[in-house]
Amino acid sequence: MIDYPRPLLGFAAFSGTGKTTLLTQLLPLLRQQQLRIGMIKHAHHKFDVDKPGKDTYELRKSGASPMLIASSMRTVLMIDKPRPVEPQLDELLQMIQPNQVDAVLVEGFKHIRFPKIELRRPSLGHPLLCTDDSSIIALAQDEPLQTELDIPLLDLNQVEQIAAFIINFIKQTS
Repeated sequence: MIDYPRPLLGFAAFSGTGKTTLLTQLLPLLRQQQLRIGMIKHAHHKFDVDKPGKDTYELRKSGASPMLIASSMRTVLMIDKPRPVEPQLDELLQMIQPNQVDAVLVEGFKHIRFPKIELRRPSLGHPLLCTDDSSIIALAQDEPLQTELDIPLLDLNQVEQIAAFIINFIKQTS
């Protein structure tokens, strides 16, 4: 299990299930509860948060690493770090200062053992993850469950219900 001094909760699902969509709906609800939520998202591919032609992009592509850009509203640190393996979750958690968050939500890293909510749309044809992963603490899906499970079942289309589950999880694990 991953060790972090604040509640840590993941969202595990196959690609195309709607993890990011759900999180963009959940985060405002959690913020309304005065919760400071850190976020880690795993990407399986090359990505860029900067755009060609922008100063930071040009400076980074010219060799600056790390590249830090800051304003009164935002600070972004970009580190080009080509490596043969994917980053590890515990490595990434070290970049989030525990005193700045009440909890950290994680999108991805479904094969790592830490508390997670599985998101599932049976119409996509993917198998249940929770039957082989005891670190999944709830299942959120958009259809009634055809099998009995020993974990809570949440309605993937009821964002408020999922937010209430997360708030309760954070309170219980703080």
